[in-house]
Amino acid sequence: MAKQIISHKAEQFTESVIREMTRQANLYGAINLSQGFPDFAAPEEIKLAACDAIMADVNQYAITWGAKKFRDAIAEKSSWYLGLEVDPEREVTVTCGSTEAMIAALMAIVNPGDEVIVFEPFYENYGPDAILSGATPRFVTLYAPDWNFDPDELAAAFNDKTKAIIINTPNNPTGKVFSREELQTIAELCHKWNAIAITDEIYEHILFNDKKHIALATLDGMRERTITINGLSKTYSVTGWRVGYTIAPEQITQAIRKVHDFLTVGAAAPLQEAGALALHLPRSYYDHLRADYFRRRQRLLPVLKDVGFRCYDPDGAYYVMTDISAFGSKDDVEFSKFLVKEIGVAAVPGSSFYHEPALGRKQVRFTFCKKDETLAAAEERLQKLKSIAR
Repeated sequence: MAKQIISHKAEQFTESVIREMTRQANLYGAINLSQGFPDFAAPEEIKLAACDAIMADVNQYAITWGAKKFRDAIAEKSSWYLGLEVDPEREVTVTCGSTEAMIAALMAIVNPGDEVIVFEPFYENYGPDAILSGATPRFVTLYAPDWNFDPDELAAAFNDKTKAIIINTPNNPTGKVFSREELQTIAELCHKWNAIAITDEIYEHILFNDKKHIALATLDGMRERTITINGLSKTYSVTGWRVGYTIAPEQITQAIRKVHDFLTVGAAAPLQEAGALALHLPRSYYDHLRADYFRRRQRLLPVLKDVGFRCYDPDGAYYVMTDISAFGSKDDVEFSKFLVKEIGVAAVPGSSFYHEPALGRKQVRFTFCKKDETLAAAEERLQKLKSIAR
């Protein structure tokens, strides 16, 4: 009997739709409002710090779980911004981006037969991450337009098999910022079922409408059962550096460090040096960051609404989920292909954020982490949609 070459795990998910849309944008010369990377420069002082570290020959392995200087900076920033006191020697692991942090965290705690709860629409990595770690994902809906969850539905998703729940706040793709009350509901269920919370907080500083970022680990009793994930990518506009980290209780951190060691060995040493500088930027940097992204948000939203999209205005992160019903397309995939080929703008089909593609068939996601001239060019091209909107 012939052996099956491809693993059952790999057969359960596709390649990244988000990254594929960037390839499509490049192929057709479209403006890329799909993948969430800035097309503007990172702060000059951070780039210079990376160059200085390379020229100073910080080019060999750092400590596997992160250079001390960087881990100390993570602990200091977590204290003043999150109100979370962290031991950088025992509770921090530096990873190759928050993407590796998530899979390392799951592989460190999940056993075959365990279940992991995922809110949907979700960042597309979470479903495959659960599968790769051996878990069964359980999905709980965030309902438009405010992307709230039903507490009863969430409670019903928990059971004796529940090992963890993944929370992304501010949320990609919806821009939802989880409230203290919602996080408290999640915390109570984690306590009841002895479950771990894994929080992806990569957009922690990109907030609008007076929303506040609350770290779940700071709620009563959650310090010892939360894995907090973050990184440099979004806050400092260095998505290509791939420097992330986890904060977790010592026992869980020990497990994450072992998995991380054999996944990637360690993150880039000179970029960790630059990361330490980034985390020590003045607090005014974050005020400017929020103001700048709010301006970009306000630039794109009226354009999308004017040409026929129904927009779900985000409270955080740098994405806009939209409803495409006005354009008469069969589904989100057909519309996204039309948009990139005929209109010259790339977006992400909404179905890539759901476990059942039909749930996102009338949605697409745009990003606004782009230069003013990029957004202006997209505006010009999107005007063509007015002729087909109903």
